[in-house]
Amino acid sequence: MGFYGRTVIYSDLSYIDESNVVDALYKALPAFQTNQTQIEWLYHYFKGNQPILNRIKEVRSEINNKVVENHANEIVTFKTGYLIGEPIQYVNYGQTEVSEDLNLLNRYMNEEHKPTRDAELANWFHICGTSYRMALPDGNADNDDAPFEIFTLDPQETFVVYSNSIGHRPLMGVYVTTIQNVRHYHVYTDHAKYEIVNREIIDRRDHILGMIPIIEYPLNKERIGAFEIVIPLLNAINTTASNRLDGIEQFVQALFVLKGVEIESEDFQRVKKLGGIQIPKEGDIDYLVQELNQMETQTLVDYMYQTVLVIVGMPNRNGGSSTSDTGAATIMRDGWQSAEARAKLTETTFDESEMRFLRLILNIVNTYRDIDLRLSTIEIKFTRRNYQNLLEKVEALNMILNNDKIHPKLGFELCGAFTDPEYAYKISAEYYEAQQQKALAELNEINGVHTDDV
Repeated sequence: MGFYGRTVIYSDLSYIDESNVVDALYKALPAFQTNQTQIEWLYHYFKGNQPILNRIKEVRSEINNKVVENHANEIVTFKTGYLIGEPIQYVNYGQTEVSEDLNLLNRYMNEEHKPTRDAELANWFHICGTSYRMALPDGNADNDDAPFEIFTLDPQETFVVYSNSIGHRPLMGVYVTTIQNVRHYHVYTDHAKYEIVNREIIDRRDHILGMIPIIEYPLNKERIGAFEIVIPLLNAINTTASNRLDGIEQFVQALFVLKGVEIESEDFQRVKKLGGIQIPKEGDIDYLVQELNQMETQTLVDYMYQTVLVIVGMPNRNGGSSTSDTGAATIMRDGWQSAEARAKLTETTFDESEMRFLRLILNIVNTYRDIDLRLSTIEIKFTRRNYQNLLEKVEALNMILNNDKIHPKLGFELCGAFTDPEYAYKISAEYYEAQQQKALAELNEINGVHTDDV
């Protein structure tokens, strides 16, 4: 089955309300159902249900090994872990002072398990090219610190419809539930939510969010999954692995040929079960053997696997080493630079959706809490690989801290040694101030000066 990404669903409408929401929904359903079928197939492929399991072997059908080398799972797992193995943080953008409100927002996100939700999102868009998140006000906000809730929606049951005009503004977000075999479509617009069943609106409610609470997080513009472009190679690897086992088993169960030896039908069936076949010519008995060349096959498998890694942008598994290699040289040689470049490209797409999500969250937080956060003052910070080259990062931080022309906070942000540079700077500044006060108190004690007298 050949796929080329998911279809983006557009509408010619300029707005959607109660008068046209049903028509807009049912015009979008054919494209959604096509995407749904493809996403379901890719999800099953990721879990290991791959075409090799339906293999039919015509010759010696009793020897038919079906081996799944699930590199699709390997690709998705690596890319998700590499992209957001460390939690995404929000830091002040262009500000030198630490924002207590922003620290509170980060705590809210941790309370709502956002790192886990981010991992779920990344897993989905690496599998099928896109994913969806929903945020709503917390119904128990009085008993909960965070005034919002975050949900990761199944892309097999979710879609967003965009305007066909310049900018492609989202017009509505839809998620589908099935109750007693009846499809319920929950449609969100900027100001209302509709529940539609069998082309009828059975429920309508206004909301004060000011935007659609369902946000799409595509992996790329084409909505192509991480392993989707190498599925033919992955299938070929499975076929080769299955054929190798067939070759070994057929060698062990080699047929022997009886030339010119006529036997009765019942005897022939017994001989056949033992691995013999009858050829009516001059008498001769021999084994029919053709062994698969394992070295040549391994070369082919290695070539296909390395090609897969290059195409999807993953580090190779050569295991080569050199005593003169530096950390940077290893990164360049083994493909980690390619993995980093792909991750940075994914970050830019992720950031666009994350800013929409943040705008929604700030609408909720500023309404339900005494907080005044603005989107323009927040920067999304990926903290990937902060543990590598730690000595170099600490040295860079030390150089910046010793330069009186650079604000110390910039050192914490630029060195890359901390998963949360905002928090690291805050507690470090507090620690430094405490140490200064302690040193001053000790000095005054030595000089016989009481603190109250200073």
